Amino acid sequence: MTSCTAPEHEQKLLAELQEDTPDSFGAMFLDRAGRTPAEVAYRSPGTGGEWVAHTWGETAEAVREIAAALITRGLRPEDRVAIAAATSVTWIQADFGVMCAGGATTTVYPSSSPEEVRHILTDSGSRFAFAEDAAQRDKVAPHVAEVFLFEELDGLRAEGRAALESDPDLVARTTAAVRPDQLATLIYTSGTTGLPKGVRIAHSAWVYQGLAIQAMGIVRPDDVGYLWLPLSHAFGKALLACQISVGFEFAVDGDTSRIVDRLAEVRPTIMPAVPRIFEKVYAGVNAQVGGGLKGKLFGLAVRAGHRNPLADVLLSRVRARFGGRMRYFISGASALDAGIAAWFGALGLPIAEGYGLTESCATTIFNRPDDPEYGTVGRPLPGTDVRIAEDGEIMLRGPGMMSGYHGLDPIMVDGWLPTGDIGEITARGSLKITDRKKDLIKTSTGKYVAPAAIEAKLKALCPLVGQVLVHGDRRKFVSALIDLDEGVSRTPETEAEIDRCIKELNAGLNPWETIKRHVIVDEHLDVASGLLTPSMKLRRRAVEERYQSQLDALYA
Repeated sequence: MTSCTAPEHEQKLLAELQEDTPDSFGAMFLDRAGRTPAEVAYRSPGTGGEWVAHTWGETAEAVREIAAALITRGLRPEDRVAIAAATSVTWIQADFGVMCAGGATTTVYPSSSPEEVRHILTDSGSRFAFAEDAAQRDKVAPHVAEVFLFEELDGLRAEGRAALESDPDLVARTTAAVRPDQLATLIYTSGTTGLPKGVRIAHSAWVYQGLAIQAMGIVRPDDVGYLWLPLSHAFGKALLACQISVGFEFAVDGDTSRIVDRLAEVRPTIMPAVPRIFEKVYAGVNAQVGGGLKGKLFGLAVRAGHRNPLADVLLSRVRARFGGRMRYFISGASALDAGIAAWFGALGLPIAEGYGLTESCATTIFNRPDDPEYGTVGRPLPGTDVRIAEDGEIMLRGPGMMSGYHGLDPIMVDGWLPTGDIGEITARGSLKITDRKKDLIKTSTGKYVAPAAIEAKLKALCPLVGQVLVHGDRRKFVSALIDLDEGVSRTPETEAEIDRCIKELNAGLNPWETIKRHVIVDEHLDVASGLLTPSMKLRRRAVEERYQSQLDALYA
């Protein structure tokens, strides 16, 4: 097979939902708030450790007031307004305030360097900016006309209330004038190489995302989601689209250091995450269980799955870590090892792995949690088409595609978006990602190696490992550069365990794929060091340049 689409019943339901499609993402939000004003939309951490509820009606009131203030300050249609902040309910209010005022949100990762912020704000031509604190304000202030601190939004909202008192229809009128093809969001790709490019996403693309995910039937109005992923990323925004379309509740907190505690408090039924979360749980649990009789019993329990009462007792502690109510996880941003996905499924915690690009609003292809095909990213959203080009590149087409790169030449080919990823379609009609087109390694012996798959397998095998770079392009064999996970000390025992895990990994690889030598580095490959993107992808070229001498030594 060289192409695939969503199941027919999903396509039909999407068509029914689109019969009364809102013209803009802002209109979609206000429509949801008008239909269920008293229902809880979001919860945020309070100062005393409690969770504070925000109804749809209360959130809409904040959105209207922010929008009215921006309009009175001269915001014009499609004017860009930056948001430099971690994920929070205030981020959401500011975002929809901008869109309901007819503007477009420029997203800025709070971890972005001053140089990256300068490029994003000047390239986008952003007029205003929201900042969560003084540190973010200092980064954005030199490049915009005015900055609104989150802690000072009460004053901005008071301006909006005054404007609405004199013109009650101000925001409704402005939102109604927004066209479906109008710019809603400008998201700068985190850029594994070169400067970030601004991805222009229209209102119609976000509206489509929400309706298409609703048509898949995988989320319900009574779900409780836990949202910690960056809203500066397309994945986070796509999750907001489906939440607004369906009307379920999100507990929102961008503090990643508190995830474990928050899960016990929120007890979510669905949660988006990145593969590293699942890799660490998998490796940690198996390390705790160890070998011997206990390990064999645990393995039997996993294979039996949650349907077996004995297995359920053994595995209940694992499920309790996630609050005890989890229906399924959503995994995105990078590849998830098929064995880990199957392991979680056996625990009664299925992972619905998906795939997409910033250029396709992130959530483009999705494994249906009730019938996943492990090792694949599933089938497209209804309304989206996927085909494989002659050279193996994945091509996407549908209403969720970007309208182009800001200020750059078009890259769409007859309506198809080239992804830069290599893949294939399975007999069941699912998409399997094999690697990045540009990241394939060709050794000096002429053999091709897919590094991402090998890296994912090693991280799954070894809880001591943090990040892995598989290296070997135009080299005579494959090597690896490894950093240790946080809290792991470099000792002879640590090094011996990593050696053992690499040997176990190599036993399942083709001879030309095996890691012949490796080096452990003393610093962490992280976002702050510039070696990971904000969405936790390796900047391969930057890592190889930083550690060129260590890598060269492996081949001496």
